[in-house]
Amino acid sequence: MKKLQVTLQLDMTVPDDWELVTTSEGTPVIRMADGQYLDITMEPLFATDPEDLWSSTDDEAALHEVLEMVDSEEVQYTFVTQ
Repeated sequence: MKKLQVTLQLDMTVPDDWELVTTSEGTPVIRMADGQYLDITMEPLFATDPEDLWSSTDDEAALHEVLEMVDSEEVQYTFVTQ
């Protein structure tokens, strides 16, 4: 096996009332205004043709097979003021 490193970085414009909070396990998540929480992470997408429509899978076994390959995951959230 060989290692594949994937870096996820998104720049998003979000409502002013979103806040960063930390779970009891130390994981940063976003508290949204409606009382829900948001965690953004990697979701595998699949296609039978790379030029076709990509989508998530309903095949739990295929999804878990890919996710089991992940050794660690780190997502950082930072609000940028201008």
